[in-house]
Amino acid sequence: MRFIVNPANAHDATVFVPGDKSISHRALMMGGIANGRCDIRGFLAGEDCSATLTALTSMGVEIERHSDTELSVHGVGMRGLTAPPQPLDMGNSATAMRLMSGLLAGQSFDATLTGDTSLRGRPMGRVIKPLAAMGAVVDSCDGNAPLVVHGQGVLQAIDFDMPVASAQVKSAILLAGLYADGTTTVGEPAVTRDHTERMLESMGVAVSRSENRIGISGGQELEACDIQVPGDLSSAAFVMLAALLSDSAEIVIESVGVSPTRTGVIDILQGMGANISLENPRLFSQEPVADIRVRSSALRGGPVDPALVSLAIDEFPVLFVAAAAASGKTTFSGIGELRVKESDRIAAMAAGLREMGIVVDESDDGAVVRGGTFTGAKVSSFGDHRIAMSLAVAGAAASGAVTIEDVAAVNTSFPGFPALMKSIGHNIEVGG
Repeated sequence: MRFIVNPANAHDATVFVPGDKSISHRALMMGGIANGRCDIRGFLAGEDCSATLTALTSMGVEIERHSDTELSVHGVGMRGLTAPPQPLDMGNSATAMRLMSGLLAGQSFDATLTGDTSLRGRPMGRVIKPLAAMGAVVDSCDGNAPLVVHGQGVLQAIDFDMPVASAQVKSAILLAGLYADGTTTVGEPAVTRDHTERMLESMGVAVSRSENRIGISGGQELEACDIQVPGDLSSAAFVMLAALLSDSAEIVIESVGVSPTRTGVIDILQGMGANISLENPRLFSQEPVADIRVRSSALRGGPVDPALVSLAIDEFPVLFVAAAAASGKTTFSGIGELRVKESDRIAAMAAGLREMGIVVDESDDGAVVRGGTFTGAKVSSFGDHRIAMSLAVAGAAASGAVTIEDVAAVNTSFPGFPALMKSIGHNIEVGG
């Protein structure tokens, strides 16, 4: 499957993007172990979240699908999950695998977590180590999936400082901490997404937060609540970029999650001269939400503050394209974590942009992108959804047609991406 993108300008529009993937995963998992029924609206009907849904149903959680984006989760309580009859296939989702490993560590049964080739190559030792310190037994293939989680029933609380900022590792530890004897605390070297903390609190769980430490006491019960999932800021970033790179467009993206732990991409783009504003701020449950207004802008390069990296970790493919379209050079540093995502995102973006006429110099944990003019090309996404969509937006600003190969993974996070981009004026077709 490929995208064929021809030069085009975005036009004025008001759009919605699919629901937040991170929040959709958490709504399913926490709803599954809550007491009572969670009605979820705005759910992301992508392949990643569908894998989590299937895993929970195989462990005895009843989930009613009212539509693609509306469902009800009938929670079974903290001790109500049952042993799955087969390995749990988490598809392409490291979020699902890491969070599920924490949830499973406190159960009274064993379960196997597996996934596709890409996921089986992602590092899982970073979550296995703290879980083992809590008394969990997790077998792996040299730190990679498949993982066999031997449920221990009751774990021991720990005080753990994460060596690498990771919301997924933090969340796995907090979920395991619900089943631990004592109070579990996690220290972060940099701020990471706080969706887990917010959702736990919305379900009545006490979570302590002080500077860079988060704590949770074991034995607490989750009480079901209704959840409205906001639009995914990571998905909105592609629409934002399309507006910025067009000649004269003003696009409003409605009801997008704008937790301060996620808005690094907005901060970085504004620092590059992007005209972006947040309007109509409000809350969906405990998640900050706003409408994002973006106007076409002349971007300028410069050094990107490494302190913003953890707040924009999934949006760096978008930022690479913004840097390529900016005047001057943009320097990224402290982004080595991108090398162990669905692809090596530094190498993948460098390869794609070079094919499109942009000069990119790589380092182990960074890159320098020199602004230029995109040319037509044939490029690879390396099977990575965010690479595919970022290069597709770049293609609309190119001087000729751009073909992006291996784009099927886009359905993991942004079903309907080509249709939405067409609705704002882009010329994108899907080929076999």
